[in-house]
Amino acid sequence: MTPSFRVGRCAPTPLVLAIASLAHLAATSSHAQPAPAAGTLAEVHVTAEGGPVDLQGKRSAVTADSTGLPSGVTVITAEEIGTLNIGRDISNVFRRVPGLVANNIDQGDTANGFRMRGFATQGTHGADTAVYVDGVPQNMPSSQGGAGHGPAFLEWLTPGMIGRIDVIKGPVSALYGDQNRAGAVSIETPSGPVPSSVGISLERYGGRQASLVLSNEFGRADADAAPGVRSLLVADSYRTDSYRRDGRIARDNLFWKLSTRLGDGIYSLRVNHYRSESVAPGYLLLSDLRAGRADPRATQFDLPGFGSGERTGLVFNRAPAQGEAGWHATAYAERFERVRGIATSAVQHTVGSDDRNFYGGRLAQNFVFGDRASLIVGGELRRDEGDAQRRIWRDGVSTANYINSQRLDLLTYGLFAQAQYKPLSNLKLMGGIRRDWFDYDIGNRKLPAASTNYKDAVTTPKLGVVWSALPTLDLFANAAEGFRSPAAEQISSSGGTGPLGARGGTVYEVAPTKVRSYDIGYTATPMPGLTTSGVLYRTLNQDEIVAQADGSFRSVGNTTRRGYELEARWQGSAAWSLYASYGRILEARANNPLPNTGAHLSVPRDQVKLGAEYRRNLGPGRLTLNADAYLTAGNPYYMGSPQVQLRTMPTYTRYDLKASYDWRSYQFSVFAVFQPHAFAADIAYGSPAGLLVSPQPRTQVGASMRYFF
Repeated sequence: MTPSFRVGRCAPTPLVLAIASLAHLAATSSHAQPAPAAGTLAEVHVTAEGGPVDLQGKRSAVTADSTGLPSGVTVITAEEIGTLNIGRDISNVFRRVPGLVANNIDQGDTANGFRMRGFATQGTHGADTAVYVDGVPQNMPSSQGGAGHGPAFLEWLTPGMIGRIDVIKGPVSALYGDQNRAGAVSIETPSGPVPSSVGISLERYGGRQASLVLSNEFGRADADAAPGVRSLLVADSYRTDSYRRDGRIARDNLFWKLSTRLGDGIYSLRVNHYRSESVAPGYLLLSDLRAGRADPRATQFDLPGFGSGERTGLVFNRAPAQGEAGWHATAYAERFERVRGIATSAVQHTVGSDDRNFYGGRLAQNFVFGDRASLIVGGELRRDEGDAQRRIWRDGVSTANYINSQRLDLLTYGLFAQAQYKPLSNLKLMGGIRRDWFDYDIGNRKLPAASTNYKDAVTTPKLGVVWSALPTLDLFANAAEGFRSPAAEQISSSGGTGPLGARGGTVYEVAPTKVRSYDIGYTATPMPGLTTSGVLYRTLNQDEIVAQADGSFRSVGNTTRRGYELEARWQGSAAWSLYASYGRILEARANNPLPNTGAHLSVPRDQVKLGAEYRRNLGPGRLTLNADAYLTAGNPYYMGSPQVQLRTMPTYTRYDLKASYDWRSYQFSVFAVFQPHAFAADIAYGSPAGLLVSPQPRTQVGASMRYFF
């Protein structure tokens, strides 16, 4: 029999019922934010904080903002997020970032994949990109209930919780630590006022969502009074039956943030809670789909996978109230539970689970010396304790056979410094360095003899330069190192599948994996309204940790990645704008592949992103039209046994269309997603039998309505 729970048919949760009552309470609150005036830009988004960010002229400034880094940087504002089709997958907020492939793997809430700078998603799920939210790291080391070591779980976020996202290509910033090999993603929750709203949306294949954004300010009578307390509450409930027959998700998210100004600092405290249950349809062979031997809506092995998750966090932040100089502080505690069952045959699941607690903090001082120099010094600490295991289930019942079972107490801490200096008005030099330590206590329940205390450290320097060659042209270059910690499984062996307490076990001496990255690029404004940028990069992974045939792990040499990215954005008028980007992977290969394996890494060779936006007043309101196109091609994979037969995944194309009409305090939206290639997918894996894909519908449509108050 299969696991007993099923998702998508459950009764309304307390959160669903609370949304309606909170909306009624908010509508009568004397402190509610006023509705935006008709025809203003603020009507067009769930949150109105921020606008388009132009990197031109900011790179040469002395600033701790990501726009001043000598690297490829993309800033995503809440305004832009409001124009995207987000739907079930929060990864869609990255749809317009050049060179970045981001997605959930469509098997329930199972981490968010990031393919950037030639680093593959397969088996890592964003583990080579350091992801932070309000200074809190999101990558989970040694995960068993997700997908490998260091996946980033972002399903607890909704668009109303996001004020700004910075995507930093390459490990150039010393402010980000573990997993920062391909780059870093910094997500900030809203810090300014946002309009309150309540909304509902419906999608094809049973998608339905209710959400509330409630923004208030308390304790301030007028503009001259002492600062009050700003409150932001976001509640969201989502259900879907999905395109696949056994693909269902039930997800509830709750977020509450309080912030105020005290002296020269802005202080905030937020709490978030997330829960989900899902049923996963698995993957199907592309050859079977093309030959008509498999129904694209069928379930792998006719046995659905399953999953559940619950996450509760408490976060404190402090930042300077004015300017960038001063103290920045973060402290957090988080409870994280996740289970994921993957069907491996018609009767068997491999079930991974994490039961973890995270505690940590970050403290940094930014010294600013006029407009000529600055220095940031600080440190951070993270403790991760709990259980991680993978177990075999048969006929829906757990067995005594384990793949691994570990008790973890993982302590990581580091110091960092980053300096900027302008010897000339048009020349900026940057340098940074990190030193990170690992102090792990790993208790191996499966092979107790492999229990161990692991200690190691890694140093990663950063250097960069920005030259404003012309008032409309910035040139930049950098050389930087980044790292990824070893997984507990790579340190403490688990052996073959079997019971707990077995004999044997080996401890492997593996070091943190380091990369060395080189970038050179430009940002230019050749004419008013037009901004272009480009970057050429090369990354050498110095110590790739690879599993050996005997089950051991060791560092086996290097992998090399080279490529370039080009982007252009044109604001033709107040009514319309265009964007386009192209990313090309010139090389992504293992320099010393293991016997009977291929050298090519599974990343798309070509990536194209195009889009347009048009706004105009229409009747009593405003119409906004958005069109986005996305293409990936030339993604290699291997099949056969041994896996040495090189193939290329089908070209994947996706078109997103969205139309919104703002009238008074209402916003009405309709959207459609078209994927014209049969069985082509952004989510696919090579296997000995061929390419496994997660089929998607060719057409997805939906509509939403939001009321601002």
